[in-house]
Amino acid sequence: MSDAGPVLTPDRRYLVVRGRLWRASNPNLSAEARAQLVAALMEARRAVGAAMKAGDAAALRDARNAVDAAKQGLGERGPVWWTDGSKDYNRHLVKNTPYADWFKTV
Repeated sequence: MSDAGPVLTPDRRYLVVRGRLWRASNPNLSAEARAQLVAALMEARRAVGAAMKAGDAAALRDARNAVDAAKQGLGERGPVWWTDGSKDYNRHLVKNTPYADWFKTV
């Protein structure tokens, strides 16, 4: 595997990070929608940090909800964005999925 960072599975559904699959963003999103969702995600992540630093439990809950909403909008959480009925292997070890043989060749 390359040291350049995460690798996408051949079907572009997952990133592989340290041998684990993480659902990739929906490639069918428009560039504008993706940019808006990424901006919202980064703002929400900053809010998580600020709430943690301030010790504000209510703000932390709200910020984490905002992170979740942005990730769902990107397709990284919630219902899968593909339509062929394939199982979601998000957070599975790649060696325990149908991607195992492919990953041995990366």
